[in-house]
Amino acid sequence: MKVKVINRSSNPLPEYATEFSAGLDVRAANEEPIVLEPLGRAMVPTGLYLEIPAGYEVQVRPRSGLAAKKGITVLNAPGTIDADYRGEVCVILVNLSNVPFTVEKGERVAQLVLAKHEVIEWDVTDSLADSARGAGGFGSTGVK
Repeated sequence: MKVKVINRSSNPLPEYATEFSAGLDVRAANEEPIVLEPLGRAMVPTGLYLEIPAGYEVQVRPRSGLAAKKGITVLNAPGTIDADYRGEVCVILVNLSNVPFTVEKGERVAQLVLAKHEVIEWDVTDSLADSARGAGGFGSTGVK
């Protein structure tokens, strides 16, 4: 699937790390280092502008290596870039560790995943079909 992109950064376009990767690694396009203090967050620019086809979104997801090794993740994971958004793609990073983390220019900060989605058409009713779970909420399925 082709997605139009403008790259106003000096970084290469996002790339798949391996042949079967679902997400494209996206890089930071900040001019100066961004220091994330413990529990701090920041909008990290990418320099990318997308034209996503109708019926699709681009999801912004954490990189597992940054999360596992450094405690850095995407705050609103997965973030959604809607098909009609034309502004710069930014990544909201948060530092969940107890030490500062510096985001350097060109660092891989997140993954982008193209995802098809459906549009809901509501069917207003006064009742719903019964199910085995019923109204059981959090923890009701026995998972501990």
